[in-house]
Amino acid sequence: MHALIVAAGYGSRLREVSPSKPLTLVNGIPLIERVLRAAIAGGVSGVTVVTGHEADRLERHLALAAATLGVPIRCIRTGDWSLPNGHSVLTGADAIGAHRHLLMMADHLIDPALVARVAAAPDAALTLGIDRRLDNPLVDLDDVTRVRTDGDRIVAIGKHLPDYDCYDTGVFAVDARFHDALRASIAAGGAGSISAGVEALAAQGAARVVDIGTAWWLDVDDPRALTQAEAAVSAQDAHSRAA
Repeated sequence: MHALIVAAGYGSRLREVSPSKPLTLVNGIPLIERVLRAAIAGGVSGVTVVTGHEADRLERHLALAAATLGVPIRCIRTGDWSLPNGHSVLTGADAIGAHRHLLMMADHLIDPALVARVAAAPDAALTLGIDRRLDNPLVDLDDVTRVRTDGDRIVAIGKHLPDYDCYDTGVFAVDARFHDALRASIAAGGAGSISAGVEALAAQGAARVVDIGTAWWLDVDDPRALTQAEAAVSAQDAHSRAA
């Protein structure tokens, strides 16, 4: 399956650590490269990355990563990377077309099992990998996108949702129906965020979820999360060596 990775934003809360959030080192390896490795281990066979801020540096690194990882990586620059992330998604959608693919974030460290589970979900306009562990210690409650569900349907989504039963992990399976919903939301005056597109599909009963179970993930958005990420990666590496 193909993956579209959004990597265009400014990353303001990590600026004191690195001028490029995707290239921020996590135990010596750039964040986006760790995302790519997890995606490939989870079954991804080709990648399109939407770039913007620090695009030249990022694209040079991705060209090297493609050769090292043995997977084709195409870079597409969004017209205005200061716009909400849904605009970057549509930049990528214009390049890769209508077929079903994964949508992933460049700043979310993820377990390959999470990728595989979302990719294997039944066909839908949108399927989001969700974490029902509301006590997950890796989740930043001030920043995480919250989700309310009814069975396997998304009812509501948002960062400040007061009534919720799971978290958005940042890994989706989508197709042209999601792109169309996102375009319609923007045309109607919406902010243009990914969540706005999800809300539009949820209103139609067309946004689904798949529970990631015990798979781990972490949104690396600020120095505190970076410290958590390095500890989590160290623990994962130690576990892998022991196995």
